[in-house]
Amino acid sequence: MQQKVQGQSVGHLIQGPQFVQGELSDTANAMGFGDLKSPAGLQVLNDYLADKSYIKGYVPSQADVAVFEAVPSPLPADLCHVLCWYNHIKSYEKEKASLPGVKKALGKYGPADVEDTTGSGATDSKDDDDIDLSGSDEEEESEEAKRLREERLAQYESKKAKNPALVSKSSILPDVKPWDDETDMAKLEGVRSIQADGLVWDSSKLVPVGYRIKKLQIQCVVEDDKVGTDMLEEQITVFEDYVQSMDVAAFNKT
Repeated sequence: MQQKVQGQSVGHLIQGPQFVQGELSDTANAMGFGDLKSPAGLQVLNDYLADKSYIKGYVPSQADVAVFEAVPSPLPADLCHVLCWYNHIKSYEKEKASLPGVKKALGKYGPADVEDTTGSGATDSKDDDDIDLSGSDEEEESEEAKRLREERLAQYESKKAKNPALVSKSSILPDVKPWDDETDMAKLEGVRSIQADGLVWDSSKLVPVGYRIKKLQIQCVVEDDKVGTDMLEEQITVFEDYVQSMDVAAFNKT
């Protein structure tokens, strides 16, 4: 079913199945999602992201960076939730060092019912979890412990103040429909020539719609303040010799 999204409406990708328990590998990146180098592990991640925009929370963070760096590329086209998330996080390439949070061991992320086999869960960095931002509950606190706590609190506040404001972005999957089965689909790919500040084109594929007609699904990432779906539709339908219409198949907004 196709969904027409006007402006910059918030939406989610098509829901996937429930979590799938994959086999864990001892030689690859075994983690909370299983082995992300295997189809089973990627399926667990795809199911996990079916109702989530990010690995943790509601904004991109170091959790997304940790998992992003473990995911192989290119990704299978049928893993729509992982593909949309991957392209979205990829658009933060220049900003990933400033994303909030502290990058933890991979076994700290993922669905709770998948066994963590990284062996690093118990030895994860204490810098993030053990900072006491509210003060000690003990009646007595040594001078050294007090000094260390205040030092860590100052470092945390300094780092927080230096983080730049995040740019709101969306991952959009337009459906570009031709006039008929005689339309040159290679010409349809010409929509990639559309350029705008805040617009990045990504992967595409042809999807059968019936009567030997195929439509073009082409992924893109946009900065919300600069590019909207109305602008995309206006620019794409300019190719009127080849394009009959454009709909939005998926829209994932920060």
